[in-house]
Amino acid sequence: MQIVETITEMKRLRLQLPEPLGFVPTMGYLHEGHISLVRRAREENASVAASIFVNPTQFGPTEDFEDYPRDTKRDLAMLEEAGTDVVFTPSVAEMYPERFSSWVEVGKLTERLEGAARPIHFRGVTTICTKLFNIVEPTRAYFGQKDAQQALVLKKMVADLNMNLEIVVCPIIREPDGLSMSSRHVYLNQEQRWAAVSLYQAIKLAEELWAQGERDAERLRQVVIEHIQQQPLAEIEYVSIADTEILEELETITSSALLSLVVRFGKTRLLDNTILK
Repeated sequence: MQIVETITEMKRLRLQLPEPLGFVPTMGYLHEGHISLVRRAREENASVAASIFVNPTQFGPTEDFEDYPRDTKRDLAMLEEAGTDVVFTPSVAEMYPERFSSWVEVGKLTERLEGAARPIHFRGVTTICTKLFNIVEPTRAYFGQKDAQQALVLKKMVADLNMNLEIVVCPIIREPDGLSMSSRHVYLNQEQRWAAVSLYQAIKLAEELWAQGERDAERLRQVVIEHIQQQPLAEIEYVSIADTEILEELETITSSALLSLVVRFGKTRLLDNTILK
């Protein structure tokens, strides 16, 4: 496995990689969810590249950029074991040189849910992904369903800008108790970690009602909210049941819907979702 720190070196090495190339962008502090993306890329491509870059432009001024967990040595060992050929690990100065002033923005989809809660977040995501896609030139890029809105936004960006790559969205990987894996779990104390399981439990309740024929979106939202509210440590930011393509909130589900939620436990913000279909 080769480790590359500069854009020039990554571009040079890219010319030597067999086609097709699968790419897994990450912010590091990897877990099984990330590694599942690498394995999928390994199955579907002749070469696999990954990146480790904690992107400052997708963090708000009060968010956890400085404190975001980092363990590059451990990450590299995990990526090598999973079969990664190249890891791109640029510095902030390499990706955002002095006087950097160009941004990529996707309208509409980024105005709801995470975009409403974190106004500059998606501009940072779409800009850094565009830069990484231009540098690495992958055939396919792999993302997790846990960040469902991000996946939709990136698919829209790639289509609108005629980028020559495929966005592959892979299933959520969960802990044994159902909690969706996240690098931010390291922030949770034992009591918060136990309480966080309520997110998955609430989703399962909604899925059961859906399977029984419930199509009233507000009824499903209330079931989720009421279950999570039983945990005094949980602070619900939003529970959404929205169209799976444009993310407009639904009153009645006629075909399918994205059930997504964000709940805080102390300073830790956890996301989860499922598709009702």
